Amino acid sequence: MAGEPRPSRRDFLRGRLGRAGAEPHPRPEAPAAPSSGSHGAAAPGALGGALPASPSPDRQVGPRRQVTLPVHRPPGAVHEAAFLAGCTRCNDCITVCPVDAIVLAPARFRHAAGTPMIDPYTSPCRMCTDIPCIAACKPGVLRSDQPLKMGVAYIERAACLAYAGSFCTVCSEQCPVPGAIELLSARPHIRPDICTGCGVCAYVCPAPSNAIVVMPLADRAGAPSNAGPELT
Repeated sequence: MAGEPRPSRRDFLRGRLGRAGAEPHPRPEAPAAPSSGSHGAAAPGALGGALPASPSPDRQVGPRRQVTLPVHRPPGAVHEAAFLAGCTRCNDCITVCPVDAIVLAPARFRHAAGTPMIDPYTSPCRMCTDIPCIAACKPGVLRSDQPLKMGVAYIERAACLAYAGSFCTVCSEQCPVPGAIELLSARPHIRPDICTGCGVCAYVCPAPSNAIVVMPLADRAGAPSNAGPELT
């Protein structure tokens, strides 16, 4: 309008988008600092709000839950509690394994340390036709009437060469279990209902970052009659 000053560049920068003569919104004043001690230090919680209340001394804290690592047992293994109760650590299954796939569980497995297990990433089970480890197990914690399934493998697609556009069929070619790994559109797919968790696919995977994850069974069925009562 005529006679009314036009807003200047400073007015726009200061947020004066209304009349040029309007006063800017007043800046809120900072809250007064809380009273401090003789040295001028800020009171506890002044910068970050009130401190959380300390737990009541009468509060009862329960015992910490211990997490047991699942153990990758050889084929035919019975329920873990029965396995630990019945295994005599004779190492006969280790001795007869023709591919040295069975090793002793290290100390990180705590109460299961020293018992037979399989490390699929360093020495997988080759799924022998006669399964000599079962025949050699005198305590009966490896049994022929138990499923041979030890775990299940999964493919990390972000690390798999085939899913990245390269041609790779190594896992499907080396898998000793027929039908466990299928190729769909030149990409591997693991059938969890057929996979035994032997770990051969993880062992032979050529990807820079191993694309196969093998998980041992968390629960297994069956208990040998001479294994004694199950652990709880």
